[in-house]
Amino acid sequence: MVAEQRILINPQNIKSRKGYHFVKRTLDIIFSSVGLVCLSPLMAVIAYKIKKEDKGPVFYKQVRVGKNGHHFEMYKFRSMVTNADQLLEQLKDQNEVGGAMFKMKHDPRITRIGHFIREHSLDELPQLVNVLKGNMSLVGPRPPLPSEVEQYTAYDRQRLYVKPGCTGLWQATERNDVGFDEMVKLDLDYIKRADIWLDMWIIFKTIVVIFKPNSSY
Repeated sequence: MVAEQRILINPQNIKSRKGYHFVKRTLDIIFSSVGLVCLSPLMAVIAYKIKKEDKGPVFYKQVRVGKNGHHFEMYKFRSMVTNADQLLEQLKDQNEVGGAMFKMKHDPRITRIGHFIREHSLDELPQLVNVLKGNMSLVGPRPPLPSEVEQYTAYDRQRLYVKPGCTGLWQATERNDVGFDEMVKLDLDYIKRADIWLDMWIIFKTIVVIFKPNSSY
């Protein structure tokens, strides 16, 4: 049996692509600004539904790990009960995804409105603020938790060579149909061959997912 080829990335090759990074950041600023304005009515409705369900906070802030290990606060619409973080310890043995990541298809912490906005990836709309601030990009690897990064191998840490994204190759294609190792492979494949056309294709696929959900939960 032939061993699976591992993707190795030279950070210097990423730094040398100054033109791509300039265009990418420019598009991030334009698209996130326009998106926040155009989607504000939808975001207002989601906020109302979340507040109405249990009177809890509308937004959820969580520390994530960005480019080069930098920590930042990521914003999302709250899709879980208010004490979800405390309940996580009781559920870790029911993790359905291998590796340094927790996913559970029928997570009891998810609220009714939470199920809907997660299925259609609408819970991630506030991350447009992170994009505007420069913590994230529209397209990139999923931003991991510090506790997840603590479990990373040197190979996995290559995901941190670039800014995390609101969406990415994993989110727009396989999503939860694959495990952690496959997600890392998809992220590294994206980093290695990223260009504006691939970014636009991933954004298009993500828009399709909003209307025709994949395996997100």
